Amino acid sequence: MPSVPEYTRVDRARFEGEIVPAGRPAVLRGLVADWPLVAEARAGRLAAVLKAGASDAAGQVWLGRHAIGGAFGFTDDLAAYNHERRNAPLAAIVDLIESQRGAPEPWAIYAGALPVDRHVPGFRASHPMPLLAPDREALVSLWLGNATRTAVHWDLPQNLACVVAGKRTFTLFGIEQVANLYVGPLDRTLAGQPSSLVDLAAPDLAKYPRFADALAAAEVAELEPGDALYLPSLWWHGVESHAELGAMVNFWWRDGAAQVSPLLALLHAVMTTADLPPAERARWRVLFDHYLWDGEAATHLPAGAAGGVLTDRSEATLAPLRARLAASLK
Repeated sequence: MPSVPEYTRVDRARFEGEIVPAGRPAVLRGLVADWPLVAEARAGRLAAVLKAGASDAAGQVWLGRHAIGGAFGFTDDLAAYNHERRNAPLAAIVDLIESQRGAPEPWAIYAGALPVDRHVPGFRASHPMPLLAPDREALVSLWLGNATRTAVHWDLPQNLACVVAGKRTFTLFGIEQVANLYVGPLDRTLAGQPSSLVDLAAPDLAKYPRFADALAAAEVAELEPGDALYLPSLWWHGVESHAELGAMVNFWWRDGAAQVSPLLALLHAVMTTADLPPAERARWRVLFDHYLWDGEAATHLPAGAAGGVLTDRSEATLAPLRARLAASLK
């Protein structure tokens, strides 16, 4: 499996001018090696420092019995999760992870996407991200756990995943591999995004034969503390943490105007077209391609004309459309 391209000593100019425009994942070696929390983790003080700086706000933590092998997912019939979910303050989550050290059959414990502004209020000021402009609006989140694996999934925002403690392995697939990943339900997910049903560590190729083609196209990134991975929007990735106490911080952002996820449009399209006769579905495909992807749907409209949403996406145009869509769903 080929490795994700690696870069060292990357500054903002190179990141914005070379790496982001390439639209591919990139390993950024040592990007955050000078972060205070990385140093504390190397000195064995991560648990104490996190607890000292934590707020009392509760966050969600996932707990799985040893039998799941650290792989959080669904039960075989997709009717439920193969793990429990509870809410607890960050200090209690750290203590829970620490309690499993050396256990003969440790529980898998995972707390993901904890906003640092809520759970570790002093983090952002003391751990800057040099690749993002100070005025860039970004969500910064903390991920904690022991030896766990997340199912292959995609994220909507762009992402800089920065490893604080423990080694992590990312296995990545281009979006075009969607048909080979055997994705689970679109509307009932593990954490908001659809995810693959295949166990990346032990794929059942008899049940999921096309996953072999996905693996043939996959790339891998092995990250040490202080390293970061740049992930463009919509790249599939599965993540494995190898430590008894692993930690990662993500910086998430989107370019352009803030908007809701296009996944909602996909769900609506499935709802409204899935049961149409094949010939009518084929005609709708032509319309979707023309209005969404061709890029020429409005080129014939006169400059300044009232072309509706094709030419004007101001609030005055979008507000009645939102109301119309909301009414159609009631």
